[in-house]
Amino acid sequence: MIVSNVSLSGCAGVNSALCAAAGERQLRGGSNRATLTPTGNLVVAVCLGFIGTLGLMNNLLVLVLFCRYKILRSPINLLLINISISDLLVCVLGTPFSFAASTQGRWLIGEGGCVWYGFANSLFGIVSLISLAVLSYERYSTMVAPTEADSSNYHKISLGITLSWVYSLVWTMPPLFGWSHYGPEGPGTTCSVDWTAKTANSISYIICLFVFCFIVPFLVIVFCYGKLLCAIRQVRKYGDGGRTPLNLQYLHKQV
Repeated sequence: MIVSNVSLSGCAGVNSALCAAAGERQLRGGSNRATLTPTGNLVVAVCLGFIGTLGLMNNLLVLVLFCRYKILRSPINLLLINISISDLLVCVLGTPFSFAASTQGRWLIGEGGCVWYGFANSLFGIVSLISLAVLSYERYSTMVAPTEADSSNYHKISLGITLSWVYSLVWTMPPLFGWSHYGPEGPGTTCSVDWTAKTANSISYIICLFVFCFIVPFLVIVFCYGKLLCAIRQVRKYGDGGRTPLNLQYLHKQV
C-alpha cells in the first residue's frame, strides 16, 4: 500500500521536544499528514524527473527556434514565448526541489525554501494561465476588428505580457504578508498555499485565488475561442465569397 498514516504514538521514550514539534506541525495542518511509502516516493520522483526533463528540453527548443528564425519573431509569438519562459522557470526553479524531496521522502530545504517554492510555482503557473487568456483575447480582438489588426504592433502584446506578470504578483504575494500562507502540501514533498486550513483568513484567500486566477481566465478563454469557433463555422458555411467580415488571411497567419 503506497499511502500510510503518520502518527505520534511512538513518542514515548523519544525526545519530547521533537514530539512536541511534530505535534504542532500536525495541528497546524488540521490533521495527520499522509506520507508516501518509499515505493510511492520513487514513482513520484520518476514522474517528476520525466516531466521536468521533457519540459526543460521542449521550452528550451522553443526559445532557441524563436531566437534563431526571424520569421517567428512576431508580436503574437511573444505571448507564446512568455508562456515558455514561465514553464521553463518552473522546470528550473521548482521541479528539481520536489524531485529531490521525493527521492528522500521529505522536504529538504527548510521552511524558507518551502515558502519560496510555493510562491514561485504559483507565480509562474498563474503567469502561464493569464498569458493564455491574453492570447485568446488577442485572437478574438483580431476577429472583431480586423481593420485594426497590425502584425508589427508590439506595444499591445508587451502590455499584455506585463499585465500577466503584475496580475500574478498581485495574487501570489499576499501569503507572504499574512493573507493565508505557503506551506507543505500532500505527503510533504511539495509546498503550496495551505489549502487545508479552516480559518477565515485562508478560506477567503483561496476563494479569491480560485475565482480571479482560475475561473475568470478560464471564462475569458472559453468565450474568446467560442466566438472564434463560431466565426470559423460561419466561414465554412458561406464559403470564401467575401460575405464574411473576417480578415481571414491575417487570422490564418496568426493562428
